[in-house]
Amino acid sequence: MRNEFAQAIIESKSNNENLVFLTGDLGYMALEVVRDKFQEHFINTGVAEQNMVTMSASLAHEGFIPWCYSISPFVTLRPYEQIRNDVCLHNLPVKIVGNGGGFGYGIMGATHHNIEDIGVMRILPNMKVVIPFNSSDVSDAVNWMVNNPNPNYLRLNLAAKSTLSEPFAQWRKVKSGNKGVVIGTGPILENIINLPESEDLEIWLVSIFPVLEIPEELKQRIGEVGKLATIEEHQGQCGMHECLASLILQSGIRIDKFLPLYATGYISGRYGNQQWHQEENGLAGEKLKQQIADFLK
Repeated sequence: MRNEFAQAIIESKSNNENLVFLTGDLGYMALEVVRDKFQEHFINTGVAEQNMVTMSASLAHEGFIPWCYSISPFVTLRPYEQIRNDVCLHNLPVKIVGNGGGFGYGIMGATHHNIEDIGVMRILPNMKVVIPFNSSDVSDAVNWMVNNPNPNYLRLNLAAKSTLSEPFAQWRKVKSGNKGVVIGTGPILENIINLPESEDLEIWLVSIFPVLEIPEELKQRIGEVGKLATIEEHQGQCGMHECLASLILQSGIRIDKFLPLYATGYISGRYGNQQWHQEENGLAGEKLKQQIADFLK
């Protein structure tokens, strides 16, 4: 999604001179075109993410729309206090962009992974978390963020190849099914879409957090089939499934079977590519296939 993001932010700059781009000394072989377009509005802050966020808050206070770019944990976890205090508490339109959410940086290991970001960012005051599914989503997500007056976090990852009939929105119905409902966020949902068993599943995608309500059509289907699974490339704690479980409890929907699929970390203590980590965590491959088969029984 990184190249699609670069193109989208260039197009947005053509329509809005107030955009400023800041990078924590990252983006080699991807952001040069952004630098050339933004010129003096492109700032390499160096490996100083906390300063980068505070600079962005100051720029936003003066009427600019700053975009802070880095690898996901570097731009969310490292400057978390600055995001909370300088940006969110003042409700400034700073746009945080994290590349490689989840296990996206694979063999680089836990320091470069971010399986906590959705949770830690969605609980911040005024923050909106935006999670594209495929390449087509990226441009729409950037446009949505440019026009949103709040702080935003954009989680980039390896794009799904599946196309969706509905345009980018918080909730989208991917397909209908009769034996169970699956809700996912981000490209990881494609791992279920590609299973033969998905023919029996109704699948929904959520792409913007916080989630404060569930669509009426989806609530009705969950109640009718009585089976709900969720999938996210993220820790279970404070993740999507906990958010949805709370809303379902409040709504009084009856569920007979609930299967939350999420990252549990580094089970073997080893590192591999993104696919390997997904498989080890039961989010891809044979482990996922077996869990979905059991879910449908």
